Amino acid sequence: MDRLAAMETFVYVVETGSFSATARRLDIGQPAVSKTIAQLEKRLAVRLLLRSTRGLTPTEAGLAFFERAKRAIEEADEADNAARGSASGLSGNLRICAAVTFGRQHIVPHLGPFLEQNPQLNIDLMLDDRNINLVEEGVDVALRLGTLSDSGLTARKIAECRRVVLGTPAYFDKHGEPACPADLSQHQAIVYTLGGGASWTFKKAGEEQPVTISGRIRVNAAEGLREAVLAHLGLTMASEWMFAPELANGSVREVIADWTLPNQDLWAVFPTGRMASAKARAFVEYVQGLMLKEG
Repeated sequence: MDRLAAMETFVYVVETGSFSATARRLDIGQPAVSKTIAQLEKRLAVRLLLRSTRGLTPTEAGLAFFERAKRAIEEADEADNAARGSASGLSGNLRICAAVTFGRQHIVPHLGPFLEQNPQLNIDLMLDDRNINLVEEGVDVALRLGTLSDSGLTARKIAECRRVVLGTPAYFDKHGEPACPADLSQHQAIVYTLGGGASWTFKKAGEEQPVTISGRIRVNAAEGLREAVLAHLGLTMASEWMFAPELANGSVREVIADWTLPNQDLWAVFPTGRMASAKARAFVEYVQGLMLKEG
């Protein structure tokens, strides 16, 4: 097996965490995968993987090799694309991470045209509301919402969206509508712990009004927030992205619309220390175009 193929096998082992999953991915036998990794470690004279009952994890040397190996594979793919010409499109694997609700509503339904443009490209989409370690998970690009907590990240802002206070008509029929931020103290709020928590700051005509809301339900996932609101359990603050279908069909309604909240930003985040691949850059441009169309 040549060096590039061995590096690709190692990259898959790290990404999947197992020899058997890598074997299925490469359509070869598991013993062949194990033999390739053993030969690679022997040639490099260093242990790349730690084996335990919980699976396979890269050593410090293995993690460093993984980064460089993945970069080499990407550069080889890009060299192939350049030789074939742009008409052939992108190829290989693109690993993407996005928040669950945002990915389900705004990314997955629009993957078809991107894949049609690039018939040799495969997409591995991770949906997770947590800010995972991109290097450890082998992610090429992550789509993250809100404020970036790590200033050392390689990131690019690609869109922004209004945040609004909203609830269902059934909730407002029963509890009344808040007319101003101060009225929120009389309402049950669904607190989204990853999206601003219990502190909301409203602005109007140069005036700023911070409000601390309260509620009996706190959730750390957008899907839970949506279900709680749609079950008429309270109102919440959220981006229009999160409730786009319901805002469009009237099953949730915005209130206190004459006050504004800070917009929610959408960022494309790349693994630190690595130049973004052509595949990742093309995907980010595609998503940015989608967001512009959605307005």
